[in-house]
Order: sequence, then C-alpha cells, then structure tokens
Amino acid sequence: MTSAATVDRVLALIDTQVFDVAILNTNLNGNDSHSVAEALSARGISFIYSTGNTGHDVGDGYSDRPVLKKPFKNEVLVAIFARLQCTGSPPQ
Repeated sequence: MTSAATVDRVLALIDTQVFDVAILNTNLNGNDSHSVAEALSARGISFIYSTGNTGHDVGDGYSDRPVLKKPFKNEVLVAIFARLQCTGSPPQ
C-alpha cells in the first residue's frame, strides 16, 4: 500500500508500481485528479473516487466509478472492494 498527495507523484507511482485497485481523491493538493483517472484506466486499474466535497467532480467517462463521501464508514469501503474483487469492475 502506498499514498501520494500530488498528481505528479501519483503518476510517477503508476509508472513504477503495480496496483490492484486505487482510491483516488478528486482533489490532489489543489489539483483535480482527471489525469490520474486516465492513467489508471489506461492500465486497467480499478479505482474508487473519494471526496469531502458536497458535489464531486469526476472526470468525463468515469461517472460509473463509486464515490466515497468523506468521512465514510469502513463497511462501505469493504463492500465496494468486495464487489471490485468479484467483478473486476466498479459497481454500478
């Protein structure tokens, strides 16, 4: 497990590490995470959006991704991960 707070750092990690799934904040250190969503999707990595904002701004083409509103309950996260593991795609 690893984490990063900036778009550049996340993109560097995607290029150098293997991920099964990612939790992607819609805002990374003041920048939107659309380019990260594109990089994850291009590599076939499932991801979940997470946001503390009342209106989340997911990237075009990614509105099917689950969105965890902060603060979220661990049970909700576990349920989403379980569905991702079973289907290999985001829950609808």
